Amino acid sequence: MRKVIALLSAATAVAALTGVSAGTASAGATSHEDTGQGKLVWSSCNDTTTPALQCAMLDVPVDYAHPNGRKIKIKVNRLPATAPKDKQQGPILLNPGGPGDSGLWMPAYIAGQIPKDVASTYDWIGFDPRGTNASEPHVICDAHYLDGARPDYQVSQGTSKAWLAKAAGYAADCAADWSWLLPHMTTVDSARDMDSIRRALGAPKINFYGGSWGTSLGSTYGQLFPSRVRRMVLDSIVGPTISWYDHNILQDKEHQRRFDAFAAWTAKADSVYHLGTDAAAVKKAYDQVESALRTNPVVASPAPGKIGPAEFEDTFYGGGYNFLRWPRMATVLSAYLTQHDTQPLNIAYNKYAAPGSDDGTFPAYNAAQCTENAWPRDWEFWKKDQAKVNAEAPFYTYNNMWYNAACMFWPYQGNQAGRMKITGKGLPPVLLFQATEDAATPYQGGLAMHDALPGSKLVVQNGGSFHEILFHGNACLDDTFTSYLRDGSLPKGKGRIAKTCAPEADPTPTYVTPTPALTAKHTAATPLSPTDPEAVHGVLR
Repeated sequence: MRKVIALLSAATAVAALTGVSAGTASAGATSHEDTGQGKLVWSSCNDTTTPALQCAMLDVPVDYAHPNGRKIKIKVNRLPATAPKDKQQGPILLNPGGPGDSGLWMPAYIAGQIPKDVASTYDWIGFDPRGTNASEPHVICDAHYLDGARPDYQVSQGTSKAWLAKAAGYAADCAADWSWLLPHMTTVDSARDMDSIRRALGAPKINFYGGSWGTSLGSTYGQLFPSRVRRMVLDSIVGPTISWYDHNILQDKEHQRRFDAFAAWTAKADSVYHLGTDAAAVKKAYDQVESALRTNPVVASPAPGKIGPAEFEDTFYGGGYNFLRWPRMATVLSAYLTQHDTQPLNIAYNKYAAPGSDDGTFPAYNAAQCTENAWPRDWEFWKKDQAKVNAEAPFYTYNNMWYNAACMFWPYQGNQAGRMKITGKGLPPVLLFQATEDAATPYQGGLAMHDALPGSKLVVQNGGSFHEILFHGNACLDDTFTSYLRDGSLPKGKGRIAKTCAPEADPTPTYVTPTPALTAKHTAATPLSPTDPEAVHGVLR
């Protein structure tokens, strides 16, 4: 514990030296007409699948309060409109969430999901948020932080001190190398980057589609620059007033509901998976595998390290984002318990949970969430409060707690007032999409955003559970999106819910057998592409 206190003191000292309060780091930016951005010089992305795709780097200021100061670069791409000039509707900026996920895959993909007569009228714009992916610099705090095997998430296993030291060390490592940039990686900063992109494009207004954290980004942009918004679509919505700490508690409870649904689905398919005919038996099977991995972790391949209980939990929580993963998840349990076969676990881990070569967007995630609200700083509070949540939602609570534990030690204090207040003043009608069973951005967020945005229209998928519900082949949802992009048409319904759509059917129970190319010992599948049906977008832990 002394090490944790020492690291916390070091991190706090960095904050004192920088003199930055994260809640106000960029709030005092100068005139909207002078963002200090550079120019977009487009060249081919050399994308053989989409040859028309163009790429560029855009200089933007680190601190918008000093637009002519130090610059960083934002990676931007575009799929240009091909309709006649008089039919074109301007740029539509795209963000899949995160915070920090790359949006570079989105122009080609989303444009391909809607009718060509509509897609051709927009310039589709993707970008990597500041400090992430192909933007420069790409912030790395500890390249091996997420490597397996990590300490057990469950506090009953006596790993709390290890996790506290690990989280405090991560916060200190971030501050040591990136104190000049971290306070300027908030949602507000990214929203101002979007306006720099708009200015560099020479567009008087933008359109926007965002999912998950992208809904917070879009609504923040709309609050800062309402006169610059032409159309806006928010999919799977972060409530505009809830703190990130409280949002995580909502997630814990919703993930428990989704895990319960998975267990019930698997139990109905006992003839396929042989894990028992009731949900309790399936949950017991899950616990048995996790317990076994505590004693005998599985060697991961090709990902380095081992698959222990923490990595096992990470492999499974994604089922709350995308239920098309359920057959593979059930196969993992069945293969392990009935055949002593760890290959399906290895494949699923590599597809769903294995870390990349560094800590990816984790610095951006922390930089946004830890600085936009005041987080509890007392471990004793966390321990007692999270124990109450865990009693109700044991599947995900401690996993989520330790993923966010760096916020206990983050060197830049959060804003006591919370995130930017969203009023919708001056915005055109915004189209909102929300599923009632979404675990990552719970249903309450969609209702709250609708209440905050006068004139918005909320489309609810009753019983739906995808996180980011568009583009899964549901015509009721996708056609509503297309109509709005075509000519601004909105659902006609009155009240809080303007339109209701049915959910997709549960997946067919299938024992997921590896393809012949994957039968070699310790060979795992390649990670999912963003367009794979089992992929998860907008991961907001």
